[in-house]
Amino acid sequence: MSRTIVGVLRGGTSNEYALSLKTGAALLSALPEEKYDTRDILVDKSGVWHSRGIPMDAPRALAQIDVVLNGLHGGAGEDGTVQRLLDRAGVAYAGSRARGAAVSLNKSLSHEILQKAGIQMPRAVSFTLNNQIDTGEMAQAVFSQFGPPYIVKPVNDGASHGIRFAVNLLELPDAIGDILDEYGAALIEEFVLGDEVSVGVIDNYRGQELYVLPPAHVHYPDESKFLTHHVHENATAKYECPSNFTHEEKQAIEEMARTAHRALELSHFSRADIILTRRGPYLLEVNALPGLYSGASLPVMLEAVGASTGEFVEHAIGLAKQY
Repeated sequence: MSRTIVGVLRGGTSNEYALSLKTGAALLSALPEEKYDTRDILVDKSGVWHSRGIPMDAPRALAQIDVVLNGLHGGAGEDGTVQRLLDRAGVAYAGSRARGAAVSLNKSLSHEILQKAGIQMPRAVSFTLNNQIDTGEMAQAVFSQFGPPYIVKPVNDGASHGIRFAVNLLELPDAIGDILDEYGAALIEEFVLGDEVSVGVIDNYRGQELYVLPPAHVHYPDESKFLTHHVHENATAKYECPSNFTHEEKQAIEEMARTAHRALELSHFSRADIILTRRGPYLLEVNALPGLYSGASLPVMLEAVGASTGEFVEHAIGLAKQY
């Protein structure tokens, strides 16, 4: 019996390079050698592709690959660029198609789509460098819609990169300016206080069209007001799964994750980040390519239902072959 040739993409040009290397390593180690011939395809920080340590162009690196597992986080790995490249090459791949991935990564656009789908989210306003007003006027525009404290995010970045916390209106202009200078676009959200929750969704798993993993209660270090990039990279978050949320709370969280997955037209799997408040759950964002590295939430959720990263990855390969 011939083995399936699986190419694992990792690295990349985004700020999530280090996390992508870890996810790629987890993908490579999850596949049994007797069933899969794995190819470690590294995209370095300058965007050059390498297969078996040899620099080459992308089409050559993808030649003779049966299925691609995309472990590239952020940037070209999630904004639709790599997905379109794989589509042109005619290579099957696990994960969302170009449009779903790109929309999910764009926090401003996904916020608009998810709200239209009836999902409760923090109030938010976005700006770009094209807005012909200064940061003080931007801050006043935000303040006219909702009060502090504020979370200021890059529109197209993941793993909590660049996020600023503004306690009051006086701190907001500088926070907006910092994000605009570095990323070109900023999303300002009201800071919603509650319990942070991570929940995964998997297509056609265990007899269900959309299987929702049990929500994981996220606990981060006491000094952190939110899940920062430092917490991601150093794996200092703890995930309580199964959680102690009530049955009704879990149902509301699971339905929100399922609705978001459909609204963003995501494929194969996703992970929703949610804040559970006394007024119910608020969706923060949805990740089309959730991390599988040690310290990420998805492996913990899989373990809670008696599954494993290996089982999940093999299921994803099966989905990719059917697409």
